[in-house]
Amino acid sequence: MTEYSKYLPSEKRRSVTVDTVIALAAEQNPRDITTAVIARRMGVTQGSIFRHFASKDAIFEAVMEWVADRLMSRIEKAAQAQSSPLAALESMFLTHVDFVAEYPGIPRILFGELQHAQETAPKRMAQTLIQRYKQRLHDLIEQGKSGGEINVHIHAETAATLFIGIIQGLVMQSMLGGDVSRIRRDAPRVFAIFKRGIWSIS
Repeated sequence: MTEYSKYLPSEKRRSVTVDTVIALAAEQNPRDITTAVIARRMGVTQGSIFRHFASKDAIFEAVMEWVADRLMSRIEKAAQAQSSPLAALESMFLTHVDFVAEYPGIPRILFGELQHAQETAPKRMAQTLIQRYKQRLHDLIEQGKSGGEINVHIHAETAATLFIGIIQGLVMQSMLGGDVSRIRRDAPRVFAIFKRGIWSIS
């Protein structure tokens, strides 16, 4: 981190801290990311970090807020650019995949937060993000059913859960294989199978 980072204004310092955590999470287990590790990467003292965040949890809460805002904004924009619910679903799927490929640390953070046994603010934010996402998918699927594009017998909530689960599976396999970029190659073929399972054949 360059020397000027020591003299950033408050909002910029918070933003840089979030960016730093996301970058670190792509390289190591998020649970091992301490404030000391963050400060060292940024080239500042821990005291400087705590002038902007009350705790490590507060840092990860800010990270989750960043993720929720950016991901939902991107997938909403992708959906609105399409002329039909099924096309919107495909665009959302591929946009989400691109987001993960661009920020490979994010799924590590999400999985890590959801694995906490106790309730934490970042975990609640992760759960809220998933629920918002599922609701958007649910609404699109119901629109597709009403318009005759999606099979009327499809259970919208189950299909939404499957949609997210497929992405999570792709992410997990790419992480295990040590090649996050493969998710972009696999995604179109995988979505084609999902699409075949929900579209209307009438």
